[in-house]
Amino acid sequence: MFSQSPRFYAWLLSLIAAAMLVHAGAARAADDKLALTGVNEAKIAFDIKEGEGRALLARLDSIDETRQSLIQQGMTPHFILAFRGPATRLVQTDPEKIKPEDRETAQKVAAKIKEMSAAKGVDGLEQCSLAVRQQGTNADKVLPQIRVVGNGFISLMAYQSKGYAYIAP
Repeated sequence: MFSQSPRFYAWLLSLIAAAMLVHAGAARAADDKLALTGVNEAKIAFDIKEGEGRALLARLDSIDETRQSLIQQGMTPHFILAFRGPATRLVQTDPEKIKPEDRETAQKVAAKIKEMSAAKGVDGLEQCSLAVRQQGTNADKVLPQIRVVGNGFISLMAYQSKGYAYIAP
């Protein structure tokens, strides 16, 4: 019925074996059970400095995915997102302070920040006022979901003193 060469059958068997391995790997879901043993909440202060629109949006997506994963694994997240440095220009509303190539993405960043500000486990979003001054922006133009703090370094230190893990992705 099939008049294929032995090479064809060897190739076909290899393909089937590879598919079975992929399926077996997919059946074993990744989790963080070992690391999370004995822990029921995750307090994290994220130090966010990305000054390129796509990079900042990707960082926010990763942080949000982390939040969702913790919730799915039975944890209670407590996240602080602290913006400083070049990220400052992307979390404010004056388009003149945003590079032309980042303006469209900055709108997506603003939408993501609005979404995350209302999400379970996001306890606060902060913008360093030193960075506002250094980046030549205006505290009044910071996105409304973000609270301007006096000094982001002091704020991050205080969160660490309160048991928050410091993560500078």
